[in-house]
Amino acid sequence: MPRYRLTIEYDGGPFVGWQRQDNGPSVQGALEDAIEKLSATRVTVVGAGRTDAGVHALGQVAHFDLDRDYPPDKVRDALNYHLRPAPISVLEAAVADGQFHARFSASARHYLFRILNRRSPPALERGKVWHVAVPLDAPAMGAAAQYLVGNHDFTTFRAAECQAQTPVKTLDRLEVFRRADEIHIEASARSFLHHQIRSFSGTLKLVGEGKWRPHDVKKALEARDRAACGPVSPPDGLYLVKVDYPPC
Repeated sequence: MPRYRLTIEYDGGPFVGWQRQDNGPSVQGALEDAIEKLSATRVTVVGAGRTDAGVHALGQVAHFDLDRDYPPDKVRDALNYHLRPAPISVLEAAVADGQFHARFSASARHYLFRILNRRSPPALERGKVWHVAVPLDAPAMGAAAQYLVGNHDFTTFRAAECQAQTPVKTLDRLEVFRRADEIHIEASARSFLHHQIRSFSGTLKLVGEGKWRPHDVKKALEARDRAACGPVSPPDGLYLVKVDYPPC
């Protein structure tokens, strides 16, 4: 029974998230429907990250098993055909080792959060960025972000409904850059808590506005109290960019 590995991009706007749910269309469900049209078999597609409603992906990774062999290029092209007009694209399909697991084999996940920092609202990028009209101090946000890097108890930045067994995570990288009218927040870790990056982004915005000092982020982290977190940002600007795996 071959195992197929997919690399996928999607616009998260029309979906309730990656995970199949009863209250609306999901990315996982759309892929499973497309695979069934290709193979006449109902399968479960496992994703590397369970992105929330409105969160986008440039390099989501998923796997599924089938009881017959198809050339990977045929899988890619057939799924893209059956996915239309949903804003999901299979960028690559490959046959994977039977031990490969999109979620549990991952060694790192890389996310990008985009803030459009200008007075005028977006026209072409609506739903793809968080629009913040007041000027933000990116260097101050970057300095504050460094307090969050490393192994910490991230209770402050964890959603109440988070199902992770522990709030302790290791954040490998959190950097803030200005790119013309945009501020980019880039985060890397093996795994993240529910709403962790959106909690970071909303908190760092307070620093950018001058309402918090960088050191206030350290105090919020050390409080280990959800009430110490800044407002959670909207999902619009968040992207799952890439997932890393150990070499075969």
